Amino acid sequence: MKLVAINASYRGDKGYTRFLIDRFFQGATKAGAECEVITLVKLKINRCLSCGRCHTKQHPLQCVYDGKDDVRAVFKKMAEADLIIYATPVYVFGMSGLLRIFLERMYATGDVLNLKLSKSGLMFHYVDQNICSKPFVVLVCCDSLEARTPKNVLSYFDTFSRFMDAPQVGVLVRKGGRL
Repeated sequence: MKLVAINASYRGDKGYTRFLIDRFFQGATKAGAECEVITLVKLKINRCLSCGRCHTKQHPLQCVYDGKDDVRAVFKKMAEADLIIYATPVYVFGMSGLLRIFLERMYATGDVLNLKLSKSGLMFHYVDQNICSKPFVVLVCCDSLEARTPKNVLSYFDTFSRFMDAPQVGVLVRKGGRL
C-alpha cells in the first residue's frame, strides 16, 4: 500500500503536523506501507484564478499554471497513491491557506460542464477519480483543547468526501499541540 501525506503546515517539517505524520507513518511502515510526505510550503503553488481556461474546448482540464508550478506533480503522486492523508494545522478555525489554495487547484481536474450525481446522490460535475476520489484520512493539529476548534476543517472534508466520492476512512485530531 502506498500512502501520501499532504503536509499543509507553514512550519513545514518542523511543526506538530509533521510530527503527527511521522507518528502515523511509523505504524504504517511497520505494516509494510510505502510512505511519502509532500510538504506544500516547500513547493510553488499558484492560486486558482478562476479564469475558466481549463473548461474550454481548446484547453480541456489544462490549468494556465500547468508546467509553471508544482501542482500537477503532486496530483501525479496522489494518483499513484492508495491513500491520501490531508494534514493541516488549524488557523483561525479553518485549514491552512496552503491546503486551501492547493485543493482549489483541483478545479482544473473536473469538467464543470459534465454534470452527474455523486454516489451520495448530490448533483456535481465530473472529477478525476484518480486524484479526487481516493480514500483519505484527515489529520488535524490545533493548540486549543476546545472541541469546536477543528469543526470547520472536519466539516469541509465531510463535504469533500460526499461530493468527490472519496471515502473518508479516518480522522485524527490532535488538540493541545504544545501541551
